[in-house]
Amino acid sequence: MDKKQLEQSLVLIKPDALKNSITGFIFSQLSEVHTGARFAAAKVVNVTRFLAEEHYAEHKGKMFYEYLLDHIMGKAHYSEQENWKRRVIAIVYQGTGVLNAIRSTAGPTNPHEAREERPGCIRALGTLVPVKDAKGNVIGNRMDNLIHASATTADAEREIKLWFVPDDFPPLMRAYETEICTTHYYYKDGQLYDAYEPDSTFLLAPGDVVWKTDLAILQSYARNEPVEGRLNAVVAKYLINKN
Repeated sequence: MDKKQLEQSLVLIKPDALKNSITGFIFSQLSEVHTGARFAAAKVVNVTRFLAEEHYAEHKGKMFYEYLLDHIMGKAHYSEQENWKRRVIAIVYQGTGVLNAIRSTAGPTNPHEAREERPGCIRALGTLVPVKDAKGNVIGNRMDNLIHASATTADAEREIKLWFVPDDFPPLMRAYETEICTTHYYYKDGQLYDAYEPDSTFLLAPGDVVWKTDLAILQSYARNEPVEGRLNAVVAKYLINKN
């Protein structure tokens, strides 16, 4: 397949969009008719803090970091009594020029700017919510902007590999190189193991298809070699929807 047709973007339909029941509108706007984008993979995800921290790793330490986490985890929109409703729809769209097409359809990140600059875009339906400190003072705004869309090719690859494993895709829709795993891998408390440890999480077994870059990270960690990449970014996808 032509590499241009394999261009992909991660789209996350966030909890604010789900709570306001506008998923149908979003799917319609992002459809192949409007954007030329095709579905390559999709899943409903209960976003853990582990996954949220990896998704927003570049913002760690910033004032709004915790609000980003609460938003994507659904805590900002659903109470503890409704925690079963906390979810995100994660989708990989594929097609020629898909990154620009989806970003254009989504509109500016700030909903107020979206309404001014791109009336009718997806984020024009969003809003800004005042954020208050413990004393009730407004200290900023939370952007309920409905969806996330990958900004660049590099961002798309990092984000897709964070949320999806190769088996989530039909083989012909895998845009990134894969390899066959030859070792057992388990994870527990930040450590990688090649055999089961009590309370560890199973990641991979011999014969499993894995992203080539992820396997390189796992192999380097196992050998105690210098690593280009984060172990948690590899592990996060394997913990999705697991208790």
